[in-house]
Amino acid sequence: MESIRELYRVGVGPSSSHTMGPKKAAETFLERNPEARSFRVTLYGSLAATGKGHLTDWAVIQVLGEDRTEIVWKPDVELPEHPNGLEFEALDENGQTMNSWQAYSVGGGAVRGAGDNEAPPVQVYDLPDLTAIMEMCEKSGLTYWEYVERCEGSEIWDFLSEVWQTMVAAVERGLDTQGVLPGSIGLKRQAWSYFKKAKLSGTDIQQTGKVTAYALAVAEENASGGTIVTAPTCGAAGIVPAVLYYLRESQQPTENEILHALATAGLIGTIIKQNGSISGAEVGCQGEVGSACAMAAAAATQIMGGSVRQIEYAAEMGLEHHLGLTCDPVDGLVQIPCIERNACAASRALNRAQMSYLSDGTHRIPFDEVVQVMKQTGHDLPSLYRETSTGGLAKVYSDRAKKAVHGC
Repeated sequence: MESIRELYRVGVGPSSSHTMGPKKAAETFLERNPEARSFRVTLYGSLAATGKGHLTDWAVIQVLGEDRTEIVWKPDVELPEHPNGLEFEALDENGQTMNSWQAYSVGGGAVRGAGDNEAPPVQVYDLPDLTAIMEMCEKSGLTYWEYVERCEGSEIWDFLSEVWQTMVAAVERGLDTQGVLPGSIGLKRQAWSYFKKAKLSGTDIQQTGKVTAYALAVAEENASGGTIVTAPTCGAAGIVPAVLYYLRESQQPTENEILHALATAGLIGTIIKQNGSISGAEVGCQGEVGSACAMAAAAATQIMGGSVRQIEYAAEMGLEHHLGLTCDPVDGLVQIPCIERNACAASRALNRAQMSYLSDGTHRIPFDEVVQVMKQTGHDLPSLYRETSTGGLAKVYSDRAKKAVHGC
């Protein structure tokens, strides 16, 4: 498996697969073709269907230049390897193609080329799944974070410290900002209001109120193009920070304990990324919010003092109870239902951590099997439920808007 450095990426929202990935691909193509006079970029499938709302064209143009870049939209055509396909063409002074490259934005800001001889990703971890890792940890007495350190090296803690500081900054900016989010919906920021009300509420609502506010804060920062950490994606970036920020306040763990929890969460997310998917365009929102919930539940269980088996159980429940979750962003924006989903999943992650902690960690369906089920379920979902904004909530909203315009 790859390093967790490939999972946690610091960048700007609103989407890791539709904004960060295409921008990275454009940078790669520009570096390869510095002599090009102009560019043509064709967006396919999900990238084209929701690209406007996700600022895909903006991300590409920022790199290649607005005055010399043509964007072609083909939402009804899907390239063979992934729904998030794009093709770059470098053009000469006569408009003739000098070079071309097909690429795929595969989730979490990662980009994969098609048909080229790129070197395979560096494999950092020697075990293929959580079952093997858990069994090794139980035999050797290691924790998950110690296994991460063994594979990644001690320098991983400096990296995770930067990740954590970026997460904290995103929470605090989001709590301090009011107003309306950019885009066609006119959605009002709510984190500030939730946080104020939670602080004035009784103890029975403190957990739900605060963790909701923290998740909304990061998700709203993401939707406004703020700096966040993919955990594992931009669309699900509020869940892990919200849970850890709340636990820092309520449980008062040391910063090292928080970094250890981030390492464990990163290991869970990396397993899902390798053996399943974290791409909403490929498997629906179960791959984004479901994966983030599993990561956060595992991190919380570790901070609470859970065993490796209890941590595995928490991650399993976090993913299992998001199976089948569709990705149907209204107007292609990472706002409805994405922002509220971050809050709901953060609360669920804490509940799943508490449930696993109360158990002895034994259960019937292992985490790795749930990952496989999630992947298959995602492939079985019709494309209108996989980040194309042609079904579900997106269609309901669009149909209502059309009726309002036509007065019927």
